[in-house]
Amino acid sequence: MLAIRTRRRKAVVLATAAVLAGLTAPSLTASPATATTTTATPNTAATNTDYDDTYYKDAIGKTGASLKSSLHTIISDQTKLSYSAVWDALKATDEDPDNSGNVILLYSGVSRSKSLNGGDTGDWNREHVWAKSHGDFGTSTGPGTDIHHLRPSDVRVNSVRGNKDFDNGGSAVSGGGGSLTDSDSFEPRDAVKGDVARMIFYMAVRYEGGDGFADLEVNGQVGNGSNPYIGKLSVLKAWNDEDPPDAFEEHRNQVVYDDYQHNRNPFIDHPEWVESIW
Repeated sequence: MLAIRTRRRKAVVLATAAVLAGLTAPSLTASPATATTTTATPNTAATNTDYDDTYYKDAIGKTGASLKSSLHTIISDQTKLSYSAVWDALKATDEDPDNSGNVILLYSGVSRSKSLNGGDTGDWNREHVWAKSHGDFGTSTGPGTDIHHLRPSDVRVNSVRGNKDFDNGGSAVSGGGGSLTDSDSFEPRDAVKGDVARMIFYMAVRYEGGDGFADLEVNGQVGNGSNPYIGKLSVLKAWNDEDPPDAFEEHRNQVVYDDYQHNRNPFIDHPEWVESIW
């Protein structure tokens, strides 16, 4: 798996250089999905660079604050969902590629029946990866219903995560697929660390204080409480580098774009833009 990730990372770097030069059956005791399962998604309809001349054309060649501003304008053009509509959307975006009746749960990696959505033990619910209390947007249409950061999660594991910031370390989360937690932070399993980071960076670019919502930003600390910040920046950047986008994440981005919100997470298409902005 490491070799696969290394090749994928090199591919991203090479693709970037080229651009610059040219200017899982339902069970409450199911085992976590393996890396093979979560990356077995059919190929996405397009590669990241297929959108550089169209969707991202106003961002290509920019860096820093200028890049962030251009990406904000691009991804703010989206179709917004109601909170109730999120249930059905997640059943499509996070479908287990090996079992169409299931979804893959973000933190645990478990494949669970789509029908087990709800709030009871053994169910899966709608996890706000950017904790909704960080900026106090709740479940309101907008950041509270943006499926680029809403993911299926085991109810109990979701409760353990709560509204904690992200950082390395802690004790093992029971049923968390290798996730760790301590009093003020949460560390997801290795296979989705980059996914989590790129969702956080998406939110920080998409929500810049307009539409009546707070300006969401990534900072260098944990314990941010209800402030519109999430950390830890250095750790999230490292996770983005260590866990490049895989086929499941890329396919999910495409489904969100094609069928639901009609906007993309640019950091899945161009993970190198994280370093350019932050």
